[in-house]
Amino acid sequence: MDSLVKKTEVLALIPARGGSKGIPRKNIRDFAGYPLIAYSIVAARQASSVTRVIVTTDDEEIASVAKQWGAETPFLRPVEYSQDKTPDYPVMCHALEWLAEHEDYHPDVVVWLRPTSPVRPHSCVDDAVKLLLDNPKADSVRGVVEAGQNPYKMWQIDDKTGEMRALIGVDGIKEAYNAPRQILPKVFWQTGHIDVIRPSVILDKHSPTGDVILPLNIDPRYTVDIDLPSDWKRAENLVKVGGLEMFDPADKRRYMPKRVQMLVLDFDGVMTDDRVWVDEKGKESVAADRSDGLGIENLRKQTDVEVMVISREANPVVMERCKKLNIDVIQAILEKTEALKQIMNKKKVDTANVIVMGNDIIDIPAFEVVGFSVAPADSHPAVLRRADLVLTQKGGHGAVRELCDMILSLWNSADQADCKD
Repeated sequence: MDSLVKKTEVLALIPARGGSKGIPRKNIRDFAGYPLIAYSIVAARQASSVTRVIVTTDDEEIASVAKQWGAETPFLRPVEYSQDKTPDYPVMCHALEWLAEHEDYHPDVVVWLRPTSPVRPHSCVDDAVKLLLDNPKADSVRGVVEAGQNPYKMWQIDDKTGEMRALIGVDGIKEAYNAPRQILPKVFWQTGHIDVIRPSVILDKHSPTGDVILPLNIDPRYTVDIDLPSDWKRAENLVKVGGLEMFDPADKRRYMPKRVQMLVLDFDGVMTDDRVWVDEKGKESVAADRSDGLGIENLRKQTDVEVMVISREANPVVMERCKKLNIDVIQAILEKTEALKQIMNKKKVDTANVIVMGNDIIDIPAFEVVGFSVAPADSHPAVLRRADLVLTQKGGHGAVRELCDMILSLWNSADQADCKD
């Protein structure tokens, strides 16, 4: 009988126009390792109550990034609803009317997730949806935090006289601005984390909230609203070192392919510990780990995985080390991504079965064009957030061996599974 009960249709709408002026292209700009919009998409997709995720945008590039992260972009928002001063209501209304007209789609609940408030607690979306559904008389739910500044202690200044006048007062409290904060009413500030609205409020009452609005109290530690460049760095630091349990794209790790076809390694910081010794004649030398070489040798002997190095440096030591390991090397490559694409195309390998291992920021773009990315334990923090797998060993101290052993183990497991079949 329960299977006949219609599941509540909850549509997550994420507004992301392309013409931001305060922070150009901010919706797809890299924020703590991922496009800003990815945080809202991940929040919607990981919420158990959400049944559909749509990004409403006027920008083709934003639409493309949104699709990569699993959101739908069934339409491009008209220009008239994508201006600097366009409020939320016409954007909501356009999306609902388009979906009704073109798909006969009518959600029961709309979840509004602004990309500029990317730091959301794990339960935020589901808690807000539940609060609305548990209160039939409510029109909407809005995320709030207790205000850091009390409006009862705020003032207006008369332009003519220069005198100060209290902004608002409190019934029963004379001179509220002189009263202890503890006896004043609590006040709350609306955050951009989340709004949950009944579609009838948007379409029939012509409002993005309606009249009966319930609060979802959010821990003030999660308060982030990115409007200015100065907000960006503070918010990134909160994500990186704040220790908050939040919807984070970094949790969306891919699985290592069982049948790896190609392993592409950086050299410095991966096959070495990233240090270099220079003698009085300018000759450079580096330290490599013999176990890394043995790991590559074992992998190549027991599988047909192709191993190669792509290095930014044009250094004879790179060539000599790779020659000794009997693996291909390409040096002096400033744009690794394009070089990698050309190699995969030439060798006709499935990108899903290619692994890239890198340790520094220059390697990050290459992570996106292959099936799996790996970082040594001592990689740059931005790389640690982006990699699908962070190893326990450091670069030049067995990290390559650790990865080769993993690939070999998966390869052998796949062979055993094939035998059973």
